[in-house]
Amino acid sequence: PRTLALRMADATPEETVTSPVEEDVTPPPPALPKMSQSLPFMERPAALDGTLVGDVGFDPLGFAKTKADLINYREAEVKHARLAMLAAAGWPLSELFDAKIANWMGMTPLLDANDRAPSLLNGGLGKVSPVYWVACLVAAAAIDVYGISKARKNEPDYFPGNLGIDPFGLFPKDAAAQEDMKLKELKNGRLAMIAISAFAFQEFVSKFGVVSETPIFFKPIGTVIKEYTNSGYYMP
Repeated sequence: PRTLALRMADATPEETVTSPVEEDVTPPPPALPKMSQSLPFMERPAALDGTLVGDVGFDPLGFAKTKADLINYREAEVKHARLAMLAAAGWPLSELFDAKIANWMGMTPLLDANDRAPSLLNGGLGKVSPVYWVACLVAAAAIDVYGISKARKNEPDYFPGNLGIDPFGLFPKDAAAQEDMKLKELKNGRLAMIAISAFAFQEFVSKFGVVSETPIFFKPIGTVIKEYTNSGYYMP
């Protein structure tokens, strides 16, 4: 026993203490689905690999051939989504307040006799001042040029649509929350693009403004009930 104790005392730490070596094994990324998530009867386009937020494999006409094409189309989608969200809010607001503001300013309302907003299908765009169109073109061009310059800088934190403008600090700091915010913007923008198209076609077909035809979506419920209740009565 004494000899064994001496031998153990003479042993080096490498001989007496051994610990298993833990290997840093990174799991492989999950395999991409063969079929499109949005169109299960079609194969997933090769460029739509799920790296962009909101990518559900929807490209039935095969516009995005490469990753660069996909980024360009996402840039265009975000721009149109943001414009559509403004338009989807501005269209009914114009039908609600155009006449009131015009009368207050002593101007002629732009809405037609059926309270329809001016549009390509409704007509009436000629009544809009050319100064307004020039201002819109200049502002849109300036924003577009600024966005293109930001995209070409290849900054590490850049993503499609990131203009670096967040005066109220609404964009989260956490990566997961950022992806969630981008997804919400994209979904609302896609819905707005459908909505503004529906507004235009609805007014063209029905010949009535969307606010007049579906007031429940744009007016207080009490006002709507009062209008519907009194619509069948004649008050001399």
